[in-house]
Parts: sequence; C-alpha cells; structure tokens
Amino acid sequence: MKFIASLLLALAFVSSSVAADAIKLTRVYEKLATQWPVALVIPPDGSQREFLALQRGQILILPKDEKSAEAKTFLDLSSRAMEAANGKFEEGLNGLAFHPKFAENGLFYITYTQQKPKRLVISEMKATGDKADEKSERVLLEVPLINWNHHGGNIVFGPDGYLYIGVGDTSKRNDEKRMAQLNAVMVGKVLRIDVNGRDHHNAYGIPADNPFADGVDALPQIYAYGIRNPWGMSFDDKGRLWLADVGQDLWEEINWIEKGGNYGWSYREGSRPFALRTDTPPEGTKLIDPIFEYNHGEGLSITGGVIYKGKAVPEAAGAYVYGDFVLGKIWALKVDEAGKVQSNDLLYTSPQTPADNPKKKPSVLVKPTAFSANAAGELIVLDWNGAVYRVEK
Repeated sequence: MKFIASLLLALAFVSSSVAADAIKLTRVYEKLATQWPVALVIPPDGSQREFLALQRGQILILPKDEKSAEAKTFLDLSSRAMEAANGKFEEGLNGLAFHPKFAENGLFYITYTQQKPKRLVISEMKATGDKADEKSERVLLEVPLINWNHHGGNIVFGPDGYLYIGVGDTSKRNDEKRMAQLNAVMVGKVLRIDVNGRDHHNAYGIPADNPFADGVDALPQIYAYGIRNPWGMSFDDKGRLWLADVGQDLWEEINWIEKGGNYGWSYREGSRPFALRTDTPPEGTKLIDPIFEYNHGEGLSITGGVIYKGKAVPEAAGAYVYGDFVLGKIWALKVDEAGKVQSNDLLYTSPQTPADNPKKKPSVLVKPTAFSANAAGELIVLDWNGAVYRVEK
C-alpha cells in the first residue's frame, strides 16, 4: 500500500509554480480576540458590516477601524457546549449565512454541533440592528452525527434563494459506514432547502426541482452526494457552486456541484479509485470528476475559497483563491468555461517555526480556515491560530 501511494505521488502532476510568494498577508484586528475564526460574511443590506464567526460560538461585528480594540458581539452561543468534553476541534459553530432579504426580515442562519445526541443543527434567528435575538431561534433541521469530525457545516444561499448546506460523511476514516453514497441519510451530501417554505415538518420547504424532491428513492433534501468532508462553499457570478472536499490519503479536490451529481466518495478519492474500498459502483453509476485536485505532496487538507474580484492582486483577478490548512499554502486557480484548468499558481506559503522537540513537527504560522471578501472587495484569510489577514502585494 505504501509503495502504491509513493508511486502515485511521484507520478502526480505538480500543477503549481514554486516561485517566491506573490502576495503578503497583513494582519488586521490584532487587538481583538478572534480565536478559531471560521467565516466572515457581509449581509445583503447595504450596511457593509463584516460579521466574523468564531467556532466556539461567538459572532462579532468587526469595527471599521482595523486597529480598534473593540468589536460588537452580535451573538454568543459559547455556553451551549457545542463540542464534546474532550474538545474535538472540528465541532462548534461552523456556518453563517444571511437571508437574501435580510434588509427586510432580519433573518440569518447558523450551523453548529450539539451533543447527546451528537448532531448538526441548522437554525434560523432574527436580528434587530447590531444584535441577534437568541430567543427567536427556530431549528430548521438536525442531522444525526456519529463522530466529532467530517460534519462540514458550511452554508450559503444560492442565486435561486435556496440554502445550500455542506455535510460530511461523519466518518473518522474510510467512510466506514458507507454513508456518502447512501441517499437514505443526509451525511456525505450537499443539501438544499427553501427557508421560506413550511411544507416539510412545518420547518422549511423542499425546492420542487431538487433531484429527489418526491422522496421516493432518496431523501428530498439531497442536492448532490458522494462528498467526504466539504470545507468551503461559494457561488460565483455565473451561479456555479464551488466546493472544496477534504481528502484522506492521497488527494484533495475542488468540485463544481451539479444538481443530482455523484462526486464519488468513497468509491473514489478525487478522480481515482479509493484503495481501501474493494467493491465497485453499481453498473451505470456516473461519477463526476473534480475540476481540480492536488496530491499530498502539495498539501494535506484543502480549505475552499472564493473567486477573487479585488484590485490588490491584479494577476489573480477572476481566479478561485483557496488554500491548504495543514501546510499553510494559498493558490489561485484559473479555469475556462468548461472547467479545464488554465493555471494554478502558488501565491503564498506560510512560514514555520521550529519544533521545540525533535519528535514534533514545526508549527505552521498561518492555517487558513476560510477565504472571504471584505467590504472593499479585497481578500481576507482567516487563520485557525486566531488571526485575520488581508491579502496584499
């Protein structure tokens, strides 16, 4: 097995340049406590407010002054014990999205984990001004989880007005329960629901064009499946949903999500057969290839990005900017309208600090958890180590 893995890595196409860093990361909001940031979102209300979600349960409204020591607390759910007692780092508040008509109705949506039973909660709340009303919470959907990892939780509204929810396979490794391909469960999927409807459990609606809307052969919430651990979903101006799916042994991948699409896990990892699964897909099964993948010689855990529209880095205009959580890398991926890769340029590699013990690995200083545009349209990189960075030349 190790020989096969080594051979694949040796033969893999190295698609990124190895030039000096093309960008620099300037730390902002240094005086604020921003531990474990996971999302920065601007509501569609014209206010240009920047909401920063922290995984332990807080949502802050960032000050206009990047040097300020004060931020408004929009919501604080840190008392809800979202993570297991032993502190598993993927659990907590992992998603924030504002209703397309937030300016009129004040509604926003969050995803977070809860224990006993372990589950992923998708909730609606209402805000007035700069404060969320916790008492207004309306739980839309709860997804049962088995393990602390691979639950995803990213959410985003599409141009169709529906809420898209990325849910991982809830497997520690190997998709051992084979649930990513099982459409009787909501894990290992991208879900799509209508938050304005009430026809499903009196909580939300099922879009009529969902691929399994009738609920006969699969759950009606499912939009796409065969997903391992989605981390980073975003729509571009042409309505395409970009999703980064964290790999396991060899490959990290970026997908364009199609309605009813099967993205292969765990029959495949990336576009290749998954070595630890011996059975094959049913005859006639169509598996959709990633538009891009990189091997574990390049990075070890993908963090999904956004299409860059800013002015600070003109050479990255129109590129999908994403990164690697473990090795602290940032790339700019350009593809044509058919999804064919034109270039994948390495923009940044995080510095490392030497380990204080020979048995330990060096510490990566920047571990990207999310990429977002700020109010000025420039790229913001959120760092698991607690920093917020603005991308510059």
